[in-house]
Amino acid sequence: MRWFVTNLMLIVVIGLAASVAVAGLAQAKAATDDGSAASPLPTPPAGAVPSRAALKALVERTAKQYGVEVDLVDAVVIAESGYDPHAVSRVGAVGLMQVMPETAADYGVHSIEALFDPEINVRTGVRHLKRLLGQFGIGKAVMAYNAGEGALSRHNGFITYPETQRYTYRVLTTYLRRKDIAPHSQEARAMTGISLTPAMAKASEPARGSRLIQPPRLRLRIRPTLSDRALDPGLHSSGPNSQPMFKLQPPKPIN
Repeated sequence: MRWFVTNLMLIVVIGLAASVAVAGLAQAKAATDDGSAASPLPTPPAGAVPSRAALKALVERTAKQYGVEVDLVDAVVIAESGYDPHAVSRVGAVGLMQVMPETAADYGVHSIEALFDPEINVRTGVRHLKRLLGQFGIGKAVMAYNAGEGALSRHNGFITYPETQRYTYRVLTTYLRRKDIAPHSQEARAMTGISLTPAMAKASEPARGSRLIQPPRLRLRIRPTLSDRALDPGLHSSGPNSQPMFKLQPPKPIN
């Protein structure tokens, strides 16, 4: 019985520690997104860039080549770079479709410099977007294009990062209006697979200075509240007079 209690307590501790560890990782990601990472950003090449008309023609041609809606790709490019082929984000995404070098490598592009080539960049971005569309549908694919497939999975199919919320709203409202579909309508939901709300357009980052508990600082004190016999889940009774099996002890005051 003591063995059972000890292991149950260990499972509780591990579960809570894992949850806090995830929060720590999120904090680390936020620090990177704020530009605090020391790694140098890609440097755009010197020289003039093609005209917007030429770039829009390239987007249309590439989208049709890979069977992706031109209006959707155009909306992504507007949100990602504003049609600036030399754009570089604070986390190192490059070019018209703001392709990350790690993502580009999945499609055979291993040179950061190559991503400044509009044709290579758009082709890589459209191929990636097409794969996401086939996997998730329009709304979730746009979210995953911005924040990554892993984030989509961790958020159960609807990413709550404020930046991704604003990005998704911008891309999808641009796309839907090209089709004369009201963004907040049932028709829009049926087409994109997600519900757009005005709150997404105004999603804000957490207040500066907010703190998350770090895993190394976790101190969890648990004490049984019942007898050894009652700690057996098979014997534990339920009802209005039942007691919790464990209680967390309040932390000791810090002098």
